[in-house]
Amino acid sequence: MKRLLLLRHAKAGATAQPLADIARPLTERGERDARRIGERLRQYERPPTRILTSPAARTLQTAQLVATAFDQPPEAILIEPRLYLAEPAALETVIADQDSTLESLLLVGHNPGLTELVHELSPSFAVEDLPTAAIVVLEYPSGTTWTQLEAAEARLAYYDFPKNPREPVTR
Repeated sequence: MKRLLLLRHAKAGATAQPLADIARPLTERGERDARRIGERLRQYERPPTRILTSPAARTLQTAQLVATAFDQPPEAILIEPRLYLAEPAALETVIADQDSTLESLLLVGHNPGLTELVHELSPSFAVEDLPTAAIVVLEYPSGTTWTQLEAAEARLAYYDFPKNPREPVTR
């Protein structure tokens, strides 16, 4: 069974000169939220087989904080330039390029691309816009490969975000 984990980066500082968008770091709240979502996710998930992140400072920091919750070293995180501000088609290409032996894949990226991808892969997902540090875990039937995700039926296994007042959605 394949598990696709899609994580929007945590809260980042506003764009300010001379800092370029790609260099924007997490705010204190963003760091706290990334740690919190990592700890909450760890209660339901095994460590992801592979972690891919956009090269943006905010996504890399988010990935590092979540990986720490799973006791994974920094070298477990791979920077994938194609994830920076990617649209769904680019995200799908990155996913399809993954080794078919990987059981689970965590992508740390940006909106609106992540929200749009979730809606494409799971049309019944009723969240209009993923909040910062939101995580969506989609499960696919046994035998599905990363190249087949578009055509396969995804099942929402987990959805959570730091300000969630209720229990996370789980299988």
